[in-house]
Amino acid sequence: MTASDDPPTTGRSALRVARKLPHITASFWVVKILATTLGETGGDLLAQTLHVGYLVATVVFAALFLIAVIFQLRARRYHPALFWTVIALTSTAGTTLSDLLNRTGGLGYTGGAVLLITGLAVVFLLWWRSGQTLDVENIATARGETLYWIAILFSNSLGTSSGDFLADSLGLGFRTSALILLAVMIALLVAHYLTSVNGIALFWIAFVLTRPLGATGGDFLSKPTDHGGLGWGTQWTSAALLSVLVGFVVAEAIRVRNGPVDTLPAPTHRRTGEPQKANGELLPDPA
Repeated sequence: MTASDDPPTTGRSALRVARKLPHITASFWVVKILATTLGETGGDLLAQTLHVGYLVATVVFAALFLIAVIFQLRARRYHPALFWTVIALTSTAGTTLSDLLNRTGGLGYTGGAVLLITGLAVVFLLWWRSGQTLDVENIATARGETLYWIAILFSNSLGTSSGDFLADSLGLGFRTSALILLAVMIALLVAHYLTSVNGIALFWIAFVLTRPLGATGGDFLSKPTDHGGLGWGTQWTSAALLSVLVGFVVAEAIRVRNGPVDTLPAPTHRRTGEPQKANGELLPDPA
């Protein structure tokens, strides 16, 4: 049975929805950093190495992102390959979009970051007013997931501007910037386990910061040695990152396929408790 069907006679309280988004675990953050690092080198590969330019590269990656996210929104269960493809495309599109605003558009890293922070704040405001759950592990409606992906696109674009601001505007370089961001990520991890700071706020701060961490890490691997990098080039760096990312995703796909269907309670409005239309396969509660 799918969300488009009428609910069974057992009542909505006995329904659960197949999970479409992954649990936020240590492996999630490892794969996220890999995907965003690949996004940095992949975006630079098309825009700079292949001399396509930021505008054309942004259009190409935005189109690919829209296609992939439509498939993700139409899916009825969590498919690791599909989910991480969308994440990687938000990273590549975010890289070229940020560079388009900052460099071609002349906003600069600070101006671009302000614009993207404003956009992200507007998305969160709309999300809050929509009544959808803000818990990213328990999103189960089409509207909630759409807002989730828009926020991720803004977050990854903002992360690119932040990484460039640290490495270039502040003159810290790729290695120092990556180490600073890694230290902040560790501090967020400690705050998660040892303090009562809101977990949703910590998630989005970490999500934004993994983008510049991946960006500076990707630049460190791919940029020439006279620019503070290791000189691997965007082609070899992207190929290596893609290989490792595919390995993680395949392992996750095997785990999901061999395990039981992961489910959530049928979605309700965050404030009123009214039932909402699910965006995943509806299943009876085994209890």
